[in-house]
Amino acid sequence: MGIAWDTATMLTVFRRHLKSCKFAAKGRKHRHCGCPLAVEGKLRGRMVRRSLDMRSWDAAQKLVREWEVEGDRPVLVKDAVDRFLADRESMKLSEAMMRKYKHVAKELRDSIGTLPLRNVTVDDIRKLREAWKLAPITSQKRLEMVRKFFGFCVDSEWLDRNPAKLVRMPPAKYDPTMPYSDSEMEKILWAAESIREAHPMIPTGTEKKLLALVLLMRYSGLRISDACMFRRGELKDGKLFLRQQKTKHPVWVPLPQKVIDALNACDEGNERFFYAGIGKPKSCITEWQQRLKLVYEMAGIPDGHSHRLRDTFSVDLLSKGVPLHVVSVLLGHTSIKTTEKHYAPWVKSRQDALEGAVKLSWAS
Repeated sequence: MGIAWDTATMLTVFRRHLKSCKFAAKGRKHRHCGCPLAVEGKLRGRMVRRSLDMRSWDAAQKLVREWEVEGDRPVLVKDAVDRFLADRESMKLSEAMMRKYKHVAKELRDSIGTLPLRNVTVDDIRKLREAWKLAPITSQKRLEMVRKFFGFCVDSEWLDRNPAKLVRMPPAKYDPTMPYSDSEMEKILWAAESIREAHPMIPTGTEKKLLALVLLMRYSGLRISDACMFRRGELKDGKLFLRQQKTKHPVWVPLPQKVIDALNACDEGNERFFYAGIGKPKSCITEWQQRLKLVYEMAGIPDGHSHRLRDTFSVDLLSKGVPLHVVSVLLGHTSIKTTEKHYAPWVKSRQDALEGAVKLSWAS
């Protein structure tokens, strides 16, 4: 037996004008102000009168039509999270990036997963942020991912606004980028070549690979994750061809002969120079990070870190007048703002302008 729908009445969207609204006199069906929207009428044989928690007339009409066809079951946060993750996976993001999204998704499910999306408040997001025991910069990145989730919900027309955008970013202090000096680089290269003297249990040939890895990162600006996964076939005519892990943009980087010689010296015929295909790539990257830590200790650089090799590459280019946008492309940054945030003090043109301005003040 079919269901007999009551079509004598239908749902009607209307404005709940604020006292300050200058269009209040035009009636509750006025479309062009920003007052909150509500709905009333009969749905599946029961009376409905409720706020829609939105202000877009078109979005409200679309939502009401969906209710009339499917019912008014609200979209829950946990269901929206599942759709969001499926969308991220369809974008073929890196494994590392997907791990971060999945971590944020779990937090959302655990804290507000059973709430209807439209019931999520700005204060709910604040409480989520307050529970994080993270460094300020990490908290900023985490909140940005939460914003992306709610932005996805807005784009899907499940929400009229993004509540996470009203939650302020925690302040973060950015320490200036400190590249390695020439003397520090000499010590690092010496320690890489001599590592087995201090650590004889390290396999033979590791010293050649450490030397090649250090030189590769110093003269290409690669992250250690990209450098460890570097393929032999991506070195052609003295140039390095890679798609940066984060942006997937193709990048050509010419390499000095000493880097090419070091790579050839440790070439064992595998597809990759630093990964034999045994175990997970993440484990391989961790192993090389631990070996590099021994190199920095042996070189007497307590604050040594693989990312400083990338910084050394970047600062060397900028101090010689290479434009910031070119360095941004070479580093694989998704936005030049990221490059500027970390490397602006090293831009030669900027420094020259600052020094020129100071010297003008010397004139009597």
